[in-house]
Amino acid sequence: MMNIFNTRNLISITLALFTSVAVAAPLSYDLKPQKIAEDTWLLEGKLEDFTLHNGGNIVNTAFIVTDEGVIVIDTGPSFRYGREMRQAIEQITDKPVKHVFITHSHPDHYLGNQAFKDATIWALPETGRQIAENGNAFAENMYRLVGDWMRSTESTMPNKVMNLKPLSLGKHTLTFMALTGHTGSDLVILDHATGVMFASDMVFYQRALTTPHTPGLKIWLKEIQQLRATEHKLLVPGHGPMVNDGRAFDQMEAYLTWLDNTLTEAADAGLSMTEVIELPVPDQFKGIALTQREFVRTVAHLYPKYEEAAFN
Repeated sequence: MMNIFNTRNLISITLALFTSVAVAAPLSYDLKPQKIAEDTWLLEGKLEDFTLHNGGNIVNTAFIVTDEGVIVIDTGPSFRYGREMRQAIEQITDKPVKHVFITHSHPDHYLGNQAFKDATIWALPETGRQIAENGNAFAENMYRLVGDWMRSTESTMPNKVMNLKPLSLGKHTLTFMALTGHTGSDLVILDHATGVMFASDMVFYQRALTTPHTPGLKIWLKEIQQLRATEHKLLVPGHGPMVNDGRAFDQMEAYLTWLDNTLTEAADAGLSMTEVIELPVPDQFKGIALTQREFVRTVAHLYPKYEEAAFN
């Protein structure tokens, strides 16, 4: 009995030590910059929802190395991500980070700002207002969703308001578009040196779009058509793989059109929200990550407005 007891104790202690080591293991996003054009690197996020496993790394961020310094496009979902992003940049260049552009107010795009306080952090005026109003609540919600990945993260405001004038740094000249379809304040950046368009969350590709703050699907659809008409060579969406053709725009247009038509027809028919949620998603969209989950969320976000329009 003593030998069995000791063996059991040894197993328990070993398991406890293993668990302790596993819990204590440092969290890391393991960011790997991917060169996508001259002087231009992408950090591509996962086609997932926020989880304790991925730490919120579902977003595409990027940086451009110029002769005069580094330009950063979005800083990620946490202070930890921002620090690791800076480390990734330092693996590529010893030039300082000069400019950071925050494309919109959703937390996965700007909660890494703390790691870039020494740079000029730009955002559209309305984006700054949204962050000031909702930033703390966004950060708290991210803590609930991804846990320890958010340790020491605080919502940090941009420190410079954008005026949409072109920015030239080294041989790279950036121009800017202020759009509204995703959040009411959405920045799109075009680098004329490489032809790379950083569309941020105005474009989702192979990952279903999110709709909690859109001013309207028709507005978003119109602006997608505007982006399609803007000359560029490579498109970097806010979520999903980059593309060098019109596939991402095709997918966005088809999905936005289907969403708008479905919600309009459902409201006109007097369907309840529960009945709308149970409507089938067309086969053409089933290969897009999280389509069913985001469709349910979109119904919750937007259907009341469609019902109101149908009754008036």
